[in-house]
Amino acid sequence: MLYLAKVQKKEILGEISLQLLACQNADDTWAILVEKKVLTFPTDCGIQLNNFPTNVLNEGVLVLADIGENGEVLKMRSATNWVLQLVDRYLTTGITPDFLQLEAEKAEEWPQSLTLQSQALSRRFIEVEARREQIQTLEAKLQKTKFEPAA
Repeated sequence: MLYLAKVQKKEILGEISLQLLACQNADDTWAILVEKKVLTFPTDCGIQLNNFPTNVLNEGVLVLADIGENGEVLKMRSATNWVLQLVDRYLTTGITPDFLQLEAEKAEEWPQSLTLQSQALSRRFIEVEARREQIQTLEAKLQKTKFEPAA
């Protein structure tokens, strides 16, 4: 599973930790991890850490870490470019949380608006039908009086 994590170094203990901040869901959305979760590795565990660039393992660096079910880090890379892509895609085009909230509210109002329009059209249709029946009744009366002999 892919996680956004923050690197923490504990030089005294000779450990490197990854504080997991968010995880990618199956539908490519992301969820903030409410419960604090930290994976800790000794700095001398070359099996897991030697495969990653050293600048990725600096204190405070945000990383994208692919972590296996057993807690093993399968892949890890700096999250800098990923974060910059998010900023470019969503924040430079005016897509802000307020904008998204407004659009969500509009989307929620559409069904109500369509229902009201449908009700108005139904009411208008009933009015037109009633008027048509009145006209037909008047035409029938007119025809009847037109052909009746005057008394």
